[in-house]
Amino acid sequence: MKEKIVAIVLGAGEGKRMGSGIPKQYMIIKSRPLIYYALKAFEHSPVDEVILVTGEDEIDYCQKYIVDKYQFEKVSRIVAGGRERYESVYLGLRSIGEADYVLIHDGARPMLNADIIRKCIINVRRHKACVVGMPSKDTIKVVDNDTYAVSTPPRRKLWQVQTPQCFDFNLIYDAYQKLMDSGDTTATDDGMVLENYGDQRVKVKLIEGSYDNIKVTTPEDVRIAGSLVKARKLFRFLHNVHDKIIYLQMKILQKRFFTKKKK
Repeated sequence: MKEKIVAIVLGAGEGKRMGSGIPKQYMIIKSRPLIYYALKAFEHSPVDEVILVTGEDEIDYCQKYIVDKYQFEKVSRIVAGGRERYESVYLGLRSIGEADYVLIHDGARPMLNADIIRKCIINVRRHKACVVGMPSKDTIKVVDNDTYAVSTPPRRKLWQVQTPQCFDFNLIYDAYQKLMDSGDTTATDDGMVLENYGDQRVKVKLIEGSYDNIKVTTPEDVRIAGSLVKARKLFRFLHNVHDKIIYLQMKILQKRFFTKKKK
């Protein structure tokens, strides 16, 4: 039986820190809604199916103005999320039914790319649990309730966690079921759920993503994401021009070779 890989794209957040009055996932970045970029990345990937989790009142809007408008054929259903991220992930997992692996991604991270998805799939097959992130560039301080420094962990052991976060489906679904049964409301990360409620024999592997793989949370992030999207488009354009130049050079060389051969 062919393995099944499903992606869950989370778009149910309210974006309170954005201060824009509209959910951040629908803010326009370079003529497209923010969440468009994550959905597009999965649409052109080996992922078989995408579950979009959004606000209950936004399901019809997402269907008409995002999924249908941009022809995202891999989005098989749109699911109403919960008030907190962990609730939305659980509702997304519960809607899947059967799968081998699941990639859980924040829709507010528009710089997801094919290379990150490829590394996710390779590593989740190998380790059963892997999380995208990058080594911390900054020194991190642990503080007390009054914001006095308590300790300074070694920077070489600290990673900034990103998404996708990728798991054997049954493994993460069982962990989330235990989380929901426990009443614990502190989970902010899927790897954390597996660490606390999953099979203790399975460790979460950290794999490198990209420092560009930012989460859009504040107005400043919108400007940064817009610049990154623009730069990516320019890179693709230049890459295509480069390929065409190489192709034309090869054609010219072939023509010269066969002309000399005839002489």
